[in-house]
Amino acid sequence: MIFLSTLNQMAFLFLLIVIGYILSRTGAVPHDTERTLSKLENAVFIPALVLGTFMENFTIQKIGVAGQYLLAGFAVAALTVPAAIFLARKCSKDSYIRKIYTYGLSFSNFGFMGNAVAMALFPDVFMEYLIFVLPFWMLIYVWGVPTLLIPSDGGKKSLKERLKAFINPMMIGMVIGMVVGLINPPMPAFLGSAVSTLGSCMSPIAMLLTGMTIAKIDLKATFKNLSIYIVSLIRLLAFPLVFVLLFLVIKLPYGMAACIVCCLAMPLGLNTIVVPNAYGMDTSVAAGMTLISHLLSCLTIPVVFLLFDLVML
Repeated sequence: MIFLSTLNQMAFLFLLIVIGYILSRTGAVPHDTERTLSKLENAVFIPALVLGTFMENFTIQKIGVAGQYLLAGFAVAALTVPAAIFLARKCSKDSYIRKIYTYGLSFSNFGFMGNAVAMALFPDVFMEYLIFVLPFWMLIYVWGVPTLLIPSDGGKKSLKERLKAFINPMMIGMVIGMVVGLINPPMPAFLGSAVSTLGSCMSPIAMLLTGMTIAKIDLKATFKNLSIYIVSLIRLLAFPLVFVLLFLVIKLPYGMAACIVCCLAMPLGLNTIVVPNAYGMDTSVAAGMTLISHLLSCLTIPVVFLLFDLVML
């Protein structure tokens, strides 16, 4: 049953978040450990996971399917991002907080947590999931981070400079994986083992990193902020359930529908903390969103996937 499978997976991920939280709060790890783990995630573990997935699954037969998932990603982004902008304006009158809410509602934690959940629950379409979220990555690079999270006095970037952000380890790993998957050359066993082992580190390290980030949040102030709960519930329930209801009318392949729900049902991402913090901005509201949404997601994600499975039967 998908509800129990999802609940078990969320319990596992939550346990890792708690461990990361305890390690940070007790001082068992250096204070800058999350920065090191973040660099390892983005430079090694995620690229290895993406590389291995495409090496094994990207074939000539799947090129057409990949295009369909990419178009689906653009379509979902075209619907959810304008809705996020509109709803964020209703949730706060403060321009800075409104930008944080806009980013959080536009982009879930479809990377760290989304990868972990998709890989565990839908391993057969994990490659397709990575393709589906590409439009969201594109929007993050060209609009989300530079427009919403970097303060205006930090200097405006040209479109060319924003597009350069695509030349990153994850995208490089994807391209190499596509080429290797299509050519399918003989490879030494140790190389495949290295890619597989490094890729398997992505999920646990990402959850430990989340826990360490949450450990630095002012819990008392966070739990008193009503708007954080509203934004979190919109992100966790409203967006995915609207699409679950649409699946009653619009019949999609199970794998594509699963990718859509998996992307939309994840909690708010960590960029709203990491990027503004680098510019000395106040991250208390963003940190609160991260904490509340991740706590609630342990319950909402299993419920969303239970309803999804009932609709798709």
